[in-house]
This record gives sequence, C-alpha cells and structure tokens, in this order.
Amino acid sequence: MKGVEFSLAGAQLTALGSGALWWRDKSLLCVSDLHLGKSERILRKGGSHLPPYDTQDTLIRLEQDLQRTNAQTVVCLGDSFDDLDVLGSLPEAANDWIHQLQAGRRWVWIEGNHDPGPIELPGSHLAELPHPPLTFRHIAESGKSGEISGHYHPKVRVQTRLRGISRPAFLFDSDRVILPAYGTYTGGLRSTDKAFVNLMRPEAKAIITGQTPRIVPMPRREN
Repeated sequence: MKGVEFSLAGAQLTALGSGALWWRDKSLLCVSDLHLGKSERILRKGGSHLPPYDTQDTLIRLEQDLQRTNAQTVVCLGDSFDDLDVLGSLPEAANDWIHQLQAGRRWVWIEGNHDPGPIELPGSHLAELPHPPLTFRHIAESGKSGEISGHYHPKVRVQTRLRGISRPAFLFDSDRVILPAYGTYTGGLRSTDKAFVNLMRPEAKAIITGQTPRIVPMPRREN
C-alpha cells in the first residue's frame, strides 16, 4: 500500500495515493468529499448528462482501501453526497453496497455544506469529531491545530518531463491537513488560490495522489 507518512500533533498518519488518510494506530481511515450521486444531481438540476458511473467508481476505490487497511473506523469528512436529495435516488445496489462497507465498523458521517444534517444511513452523524490529539471537521478553521478537514478539493500543478499536470493533493503543515476530494467527477481548487493564504503556514507542503504519491513544495499564491 503506497503512501507518504507524516506527523500531525504527535499522530503518525499516512496519505494514501487514493486520496484517503490512514491513521494506523487508531485503525482509522478518513476520506473527504465523496460527492456520491453527483451525475444524478447535475442532471436533475438541468445540467449536462454525465455517464452515471461516479458513485460506482468511488465505492470501488473505497472498498479497495478498506480491504487494504482493514480499518475499524471510517470517517467521511462531509459532502459525502452531492446533496440530500441524492439519497432517495441512489440505486438500491449502491445503498446495499454502502451498508456492506459499514458492516462491523464504526462509521462517522461529518456534516458538509452539500449534505448538512443527518442522513438516512447507519453510523454517527456529527458536525465534527474530536479524536485527540486530532479533530475532524469539514471546513478548516483558522487558528486551530491538529485539524483534519476537506471541502476545498486541493490540487497542485507539477511539472513532468513533457508537460505540467494538475493533481489532487493533500496540503499539510504543523497545524492541519486538508484532504483532496475522494469522489469521481469532483473538481479541484489550486493550492495557489487565495483561500489557502491564511490557512496554510509558509512551510506547508503538498502530497500529490496517484500510483506514486510524493511530497512536493506547496505552490503558493504569488503576491
């Protein structure tokens, strides 16, 4: 299982190439911004018709991470569903699949801006999860420490031998880690965006996802 290990508030964490965060000592897997049902929500709102395979693809990758880690606790950091109406339109097979993934595990749904409030699925439904020395919430709060969050779908641009490419990435410093979006069809916000100026310390770094995750300097906004 390829990943990059780093420390936050004394907790040893691993950023997996899939975009999931693994806390081995607590047997805890954390994922953010699954946005299940995104293609259905876009079509329902009058948008373009996207191939309706995003939920299936996202759940396949989540199942693979659970098989690799055998995690006993799963924390979904909010925006697990593209909106609350998606729950009523998910195929029965997808609902059954989610129940199967939850079986025998502690499962925590953190509220996001797309899916505020409890959802009709098993598990705990929380605004945030304190799990000392860390706290799990959807949106990062300036001035906090030991914080795990999502929401921004961070991406960084890296230069390959032939061209520059943009990759989903973890952003981390001594106070926090912001997870990339885990869901298929999710866009991203470049780390150079002004949203990160007051959140990430000057020494912050990025971990790009993919088959070979690695640490790179976090590209910053140019003044």
